[in-house]
Amino acid sequence: MQVTRTEQDGWAVVAVAGEMDLLTSSAVREKVHEAVADGRRSLVLDLADVRFCDSSGVGVLIGARRLMRSCAGRLRIVLPEDDADRGAGSHVNRVLAALGVRRLFEVYPDLEAATDESARPLSA
Repeated sequence: MQVTRTEQDGWAVVAVAGEMDLLTSSAVREKVHEAVADGRRSLVLDLADVRFCDSSGVGVLIGARRLMRSCAGRLRIVLPEDDADRGAGSHVNRVLAALGVRRLFEVYPDLEAATDESARPLSA
């Protein structure tokens, strides 16, 4: 798994590629906490390249939501609606929907939309 943090249009962007599972999801949590500790209150989690997400990964997403809400911040998530060619991103979408927590997140189809103040999230 790869986790990187960049900045785009005033948003801290944490991009994740690979699998978010018990062994790897702590790296995502760490990057989110680092961004908040650095004073960032607008955060995008780019999960377009996540191929697999288990319950610990979902826990990290819910924890990130809780953290951002506690500091009056904003959290947006990038998840393609359907990416059958790569099998990425859409898996996380299906997992969140199956668990009934997809509606808790502002989800955008790509990073450009997620960092655009005028863009509307995808419907749950």
